[in-house]
Amino acid sequence: MNALLAASPVFSSVLALGLGIRALHAALLGVIAAVLAAIIAFPIGAAEITAAVIRWVPLVAEVVLIIGGGLLMSEVLRHAGAQAALANWIKNRVGTGVGAVLLVVHGITPFAESVTGFGIGVTIGIPLLVFMGVPARLAALIGLLGLCAVPWGSMGPGTMIAAGLAGIRFDDLGVASAMFSLLPFTVNGVVAAWLVSAPQNRPRALALAVLSAVVLTAAIALSNIAFGTAPAGALGTVVIICLHLLWGARSKIASEPLSPIGRRALHAYGVLLGGVLIVGTLLKLSQLPEYWRYLASPALWLFIAALWFSSGRPPAEPLSRARKSWLQVAPVTVLFIVMGIVMSVTGTAAFMARVLSEIGSGYLAIAPFVGAMGGFVTGSSSGSNAMFAATQAEISRSLGMNVLMFMAINNVAAAFATLASPGRIEMAIQLAGEDAAFERRWIQRMAIGVVVLVAGLLAVINVLLGFYLST
Repeated sequence: MNALLAASPVFSSVLALGLGIRALHAALLGVIAAVLAAIIAFPIGAAEITAAVIRWVPLVAEVVLIIGGGLLMSEVLRHAGAQAALANWIKNRVGTGVGAVLLVVHGITPFAESVTGFGIGVTIGIPLLVFMGVPARLAALIGLLGLCAVPWGSMGPGTMIAAGLAGIRFDDLGVASAMFSLLPFTVNGVVAAWLVSAPQNRPRALALAVLSAVVLTAAIALSNIAFGTAPAGALGTVVIICLHLLWGARSKIASEPLSPIGRRALHAYGVLLGGVLIVGTLLKLSQLPEYWRYLASPALWLFIAALWFSSGRPPAEPLSRARKSWLQVAPVTVLFIVMGIVMSVTGTAAFMARVLSEIGSGYLAIAPFVGAMGGFVTGSSSGSNAMFAATQAEISRSLGMNVLMFMAINNVAAAFATLASPGRIEMAIQLAGEDAAFERRWIQRMAIGVVVLVAGLLAVINVLLGFYLST
């Protein structure tokens, strides 16, 4: 009975989404199921509820502000024609084919995600794809595929949580996660290349996608070893961006300079990324209390960058469009995070993992799906690892597994599955335009299909490692 109650939040929300029910209603159904499960079988006291509220409300508020700031910045740039200018410049450098798409999937989107997090990478990648002429539904899906380096998103707090709860070194987990990320990098690149290439050009397109994935893996892994986990995603993706732009420049006879509005957009991105990185570094060096970190949050700097670009108050049209999109995206995201928090705080998630672990070594094939489920439900690798990391580490030790390898696979699966979370998909659809809304179910099914494929491949690797690296 308790096992059914523990599984009911995830099962009910996933079933609702599969039946085509709106993401908002599916999320609300999941929250209700989680609360009912807690009341019936996993009750907690008032003190624990108060502690959970104090701990999680700031994070939820930060996520809501980041979504609002990201949508506002996207609309301000679109309204001014800056996104079109950047897209045209990139088109002149690398064309509109596979090279440009891989630049977004393996470079631009994961770079932005690495320094900001919470899915903000898609607010940069998807508009560029749309202005390159990629159809709306493909732009939404390919933009989501760019969320492939989430273990290093927002400088890696999700990976840090997993390392701390599992009792392993942060940088060790980062390097191991980079090794296993070759799978999602390759799958996402191949899927994106397949979708945008003509049948006769696919062999070359797929080869380029694999090469791009291998280089990205090596760049992030080496950056992780040299500079630590926190900046590794940003540094590794910069390498990919530079290589794609240089390669594209070689194949073009001439490239027009970036227009003034395009340069101003780059300066706005510089304000955003520079603010996050520089202020964050200064705060770490000054060793100020934890609450000062909000001065380096994308929740603040996205609004600053949008206001800087607009030289003050943004025009009415982008403000109105951003508000409308925010009202579509934010409630879904918040409800799924709340569902994950309730499952984590009440012990529902840990109970479900323990039940699954009773099947013994067969759990090795299930573990990546458990991590992926957490990422899908919460839309956050931090949320997923907060739910499951300690329990997963405990299970891996009881099975005699190599804890570092086991947790790296879990970390990659949890982070990767965030691209298919309803909140991310809703944001992608809003950014891609009205035509994407008519393809909502296709986008959702394709994103979930890619996640299931990667989780399945990680499960195979986990089982193989269980035979060869068990302690």
